[in-house]
Amino acid sequence: MIHTTEKINYIKGTLQLPGDKSISHRSVMFASMAKGNSEISNCLRSEDLFSTINSFRALGCDIDTSSATIKISGKGVKGFTKPAGSLDCGNSGTTTRLISGILAAQNFETVLFGDASLSKRPMKRIVDPLLLMGANIESNEICTLPLKIKPVESLNSIEYALPVASAQVKSAVLLAGLHLNEKTAVIEKIATRNHTEVMLNLPVEQGDGFSKIYSSKNYYPESKNYLVPADISSAAFFMVLTLLAKNSELLIKDVLLNPTRIGVIEVLRSMGGYLEVVDKNESSGEVYGDLLVKSSELVNVEIDKSIIPNIIDEIPILSVAGLFAEGQFKIGEAEELRFKESDRIKAMCDNYKKLGVIVNEYEDGFTLEGNPSCTDEPMESLGDHRIAMAFAVLGCLSDFPIRINEFECVAVSNPDFLNQIKKITSG
Repeated sequence: MIHTTEKINYIKGTLQLPGDKSISHRSVMFASMAKGNSEISNCLRSEDLFSTINSFRALGCDIDTSSATIKISGKGVKGFTKPAGSLDCGNSGTTTRLISGILAAQNFETVLFGDASLSKRPMKRIVDPLLLMGANIESNEICTLPLKIKPVESLNSIEYALPVASAQVKSAVLLAGLHLNEKTAVIEKIATRNHTEVMLNLPVEQGDGFSKIYSSKNYYPESKNYLVPADISSAAFFMVLTLLAKNSELLIKDVLLNPTRIGVIEVLRSMGGYLEVVDKNESSGEVYGDLLVKSSELVNVEIDKSIIPNIIDEIPILSVAGLFAEGQFKIGEAEELRFKESDRIKAMCDNYKKLGVIVNEYEDGFTLEGNPSCTDEPMESLGDHRIAMAFAVLGCLSDFPIRINEFECVAVSNPDFLNQIKKITSG
């Protein structure tokens, strides 16, 4: 599908976005692991989430998605059953990496595979610590999908220092550790998303420049009801659109405000953006609130490298904000962008060059400056939802239409993206 953008005049209204992707994944996983019945409200309904849902259905869980509230009958400790075939993780790295930690402790063999994009993403980062725990995992020479996870008599607890800042790696180890009597510990020097430890109420020890997170059988999930706040990564596209559009104001309801996820708000505020939290609530340890956004004149600022893991998914849309802001936009220390659904550094740079923007590409980031100009060449999303939506926002703000290839990929995280834009815009 090729999407052609249209310029908008202004943004106005209220927007209720679907549930946060990271929390939705974990809610489905933890409810499936728990013994008994759980319900999930405002769970994201996207392709990535159905990769998780269908995987746990294949493992024997009864998951009813027919109503607004998802109902799950969980299986309890080692209660999963061997699936009839391999588990299709689609495009979802979260599904693959987190479920690997769970499957490493089961008493049956499982094979994980994914689409062409996911099959290029590195899995050695989770395989290595799980092997240290005694897991039996087979993969190809470059350690990409498919992964074959075989049963072992038992895993052993470890203390593991993360070599890369990754919430998915951290979670894979902690979820494997939930099946052990002894404590498993993960040490991180750079803070990453902490949804796993918050939702499971895992103990966290704060040291001098590091955190140590523990898991064991004592923290195995129990059945409960979850309320998933709105996805802040999806909200970021509408934050930037509203900030850059003239005479605009938008209230985004129930946005996740977890401290490890609000880096995008902090960066946009430092650039001069008006973003105000007007109400706060809490559910399952996660803070959320209504966010008021108003048109603002933005100025590019130096982005501290320590915040990069916090904003890694929002960098594509932050680059759009930077393009329209005063001065040069620069991002560095972000090599992890090359290992997402696409090589996002190359994807962003190649597309911006088509628009006549002055671009300098580096191994760990890029710089942008200059005004975008009309082109007959389409933007290539490369099947990456965040690339597609970032250039859709750019197109809404430009005086000329932009065509974006493979736009259907937005269904990975926000299938209703275009309808949401129509709801709050005036053409």
